[in-house]
Amino acid sequence: MLGVGRWGPRGRDEPAGTGGLAQGGAVENEGERPRPGRVDAAERDAWVVLSEVEGVGPITFGRLITAFGTARGVLDAATGPRAVSTLVEAAADDGGGSGLPAVVARGIAAAAADPWRILGPIAQAGVDVLVVADDAYPGRLRRVALPPPVLYVRGSVGSLDRDRAVSIVGTRRPTTIGRATAARIADAVAGLGATVVSGLALGIDAAAHTAAVSGARPTVAVIGGGHERLYPAAHRGLARRIVDTGGAVISEFAPQTVPSRGTFPRRNRIISGLADATVVVEAGARSGALTTAAWALEQGRSLFIVPGRLDDPSVAGCLAFLREGGPDARIVAGIPELLEDLGLASGLASGERSAETTSAAPRTPRGSSAAAVLAALPPVARRIAGEVVAGRTSVDELVAATGHGGATVLGVLTALELQGLVVEVFGRYRAAGPLATAAGRARVPLPGTGVAGVPADPGRAA
Repeated sequence: MLGVGRWGPRGRDEPAGTGGLAQGGAVENEGERPRPGRVDAAERDAWVVLSEVEGVGPITFGRLITAFGTARGVLDAATGPRAVSTLVEAAADDGGGSGLPAVVARGIAAAAADPWRILGPIAQAGVDVLVVADDAYPGRLRRVALPPPVLYVRGSVGSLDRDRAVSIVGTRRPTTIGRATAARIADAVAGLGATVVSGLALGIDAAAHTAAVSGARPTVAVIGGGHERLYPAAHRGLARRIVDTGGAVISEFAPQTVPSRGTFPRRNRIISGLADATVVVEAGARSGALTTAAWALEQGRSLFIVPGRLDDPSVAGCLAFLREGGPDARIVAGIPELLEDLGLASGLASGERSAETTSAAPRTPRGSSAAAVLAALPPVARRIAGEVVAGRTSVDELVAATGHGGATVLGVLTALELQGLVVEVFGRYRAAGPLATAAGRARVPLPGTGVAGVPADPGRAA
């Protein structure tokens, strides 16, 4: 699919095939999933040392630990007699061939002889370390085919495994409309309680993260290098804001790892793996966001793509993916519709696609709920529309309730009228369209909102 393939890209040294990590590091059988457990400090350090050897990816890692029982067992063997041949023979594939090049075995032996060369810089960086067998390792990511054995986390570990998460990705060179669309989607998704996941890159990623932190909501950034080599450097401030607002910046690479052309595609499987669904906003014909889209499909997660104008190079990749992806890739017809499709407006999380979902007949078109429409509005319009739903019908009442000036309130009401969401009758404003249903039950809180069905507005007190 678009040079990516239906099954997505693979790890640093691994061909396509079975394999993964289970509790204690055992390779999972086909169809099984790793189970969490407790990992002591010495074993966690051994996981880190082994995973940082050049050429050791998730499948080779699993084979080695299957052979020796633990990561410490692998390193012990690497310091023993005939270390290289012992490791090569232990990692042989099912056909009896060598699954581990001798150069990689020598790298493991060198790391085992001087583990502090790897562990020292990590300790100095002050990042949290999670291994796939840890209780705190994010459950969604553990369930994918190639979970990274080790994650380095700066910020809230808990933000990686919240009930609902949506990844928002796209080009590094978006149009103005694309950047605004990404921000609106992120603001709406975060406002309904879902974590926004993206890659901290320029363009669409930055717009999504910024929208989340501007609302003081958690967002998770997956970077394509080490924490001490953050790229782009211009986003160091944004990374700090992400941590300060309860989110996290994570990587499968040790803190001193320099990002390269090969590290960014690998991180894309983590972006999609941490989320229930992936939304691609704008992507050119060769955009890395298409790799994330392919991974989302492979991992059994929902995929949504924002279409665009024909012959527009900024969305050429999106249109091609929609054409080739068939029913697996869904069109974003509007932000309220997206929130409904994600199950956020109704309070239902969008999980992995079931057989019933993928084989179901096309749904009959329907209108969006009031909660979805409110969540999709910009913050000021959302607050004013929510107050109209709550029964405040005059400009004076709306000024008093929101704290915004009369000119602002009138301007927003005019825009809402043009959208068919409110109607003016003898100087009073009433909810219309999808908001009209909510008006009769204005005191009932809507999903992701405050009292009286008014979505939270972090910029102002209720």
